Amino acid sequence: MNASPTKYTRLDLTVGTFVLAGLLALTFLAMRIGAGNSVSSASTTYRASFTNLGGLASGSSVMISGVVVGRVDKVDLDERFHAIATLRVRADLKLSADTTASIRSSGLIGEKFIALSPGGEDVLLKTDELITDTESAVDLESLISRFAFGGVKSPDSSDKK
Repeated sequence: MNASPTKYTRLDLTVGTFVLAGLLALTFLAMRIGAGNSVSSASTTYRASFTNLGGLASGSSVMISGVVVGRVDKVDLDERFHAIATLRVRADLKLSADTTASIRSSGLIGEKFIALSPGGEDVLLKTDELITDTESAVDLESLISRFAFGGVKSPDSSDKK
């Protein structure tokens, strides 16, 4: 056991370097996965106006036919107090001007996402153009309370007595 102190120091330095490199690689991988980089670097943005986001947040998925094609970049309010969601989608998708955007959830109380339904027009949406044909999130709490406390009327009921 007559090992010199410099030999241990070099071994410690080598092991420490490998451990540090491994931690950096894991951190990089976790950040890539956490950021939801299913959208390639070639992407374009659109905006969609909703009256109620119902819990939709930045980072939520944007889907077409159940396939993830993008992410919600940010959510904000406009001057009329409508929620504006900025969508980042793959650049190879050419969306027509009559595309509709709906807020859906996976399951009854699952994660919220935006479902895009491309239309059939020949005119295409431009980058950062606003999608106005939207369906806001369904507020289950208010729907249940209206039903429970008599706020929902049947279609055949009349107000005339």
